[in-house]
Amino acid sequence: MIQSFNSSLLENAVSELSKLPGIGRKTALRLALHLLRRDENEALALGESIISMRKNICYCSRCHNISEQDICPICGDSRRDASTVCVVENVKDVITIESTHQHNGLYHVLGGVISPLDGISPSDLEIDSLIKRVAEENIEEVILALSPTIEGDTTNFYIYRKLSELPVRVTMLARGLSIGNELEYTDELTLGKSIQNRVLFSDSFPKR
Repeated sequence: MIQSFNSSLLENAVSELSKLPGIGRKTALRLALHLLRRDENEALALGESIISMRKNICYCSRCHNISEQDICPICGDSRRDASTVCVVENVKDVITIESTHQHNGLYHVLGGVISPLDGISPSDLEIDSLIKRVAEENIEEVILALSPTIEGDTTNFYIYRKLSELPVRVTMLARGLSIGNELEYTDELTLGKSIQNRVLFSDSFPKR
C-alpha cells in the first residue's frame, strides 16, 4: 500500500489521477512524478487542454455526439447521407465506426444500453429522441450498431419494437462480430465488413 506523501499537493494530484479509469494509485504516482520532472509549460499545457475540453465540449442537440457547437460537424455536413442513421451506445463507438470509412450517414448516440441489473431503463437513454427523429426527419434506414451483448441485443429489440409503426427500414450489423465483444475492441476490417453486409433486423429472429 502506498503511504501518504510529505507533500499535500502531490497527494491531491495522485488522488485525482487515480480516479481515472484503469489508473490505480501506483500508476497515478508515476504520472504525477513524471509531470514534475517535465518542463513546467508541458504540465500547464496538459492542464489547460483538459480544462478547455471540459468547459467547451458539449453534446449535439440532434444526435448527442460530442461537439463544440449546438450541432456536431457530422450532422452539419451536407455531404453525409441524412436518410441513414446509425444507432450506437456511446461516443467511442462513433469514433470506432468513423475509422472504418464505411458509414456515410448520420449517428444517434444512446448514452448506454438497457441494463436492469445496473438500473438503466429505456427512459435513461436517448431512445425517445431517436423515435422523434425518425418520425420527423426523412430517415429511411436505421442501423442498429450496438455491441453483440445481452444488453445490446435487448436494446436493439426494444428500439425495433418502438420503430415498428414507422415507415423505416431497420437493419443491424452482420454477425461477423464475436458475441459478447464490445464494439470498440473490434478491428476496423471486421467492423467495416459487418456494416457493409448489414441485414434486416427482422431476419435475426429465429425461423418457426
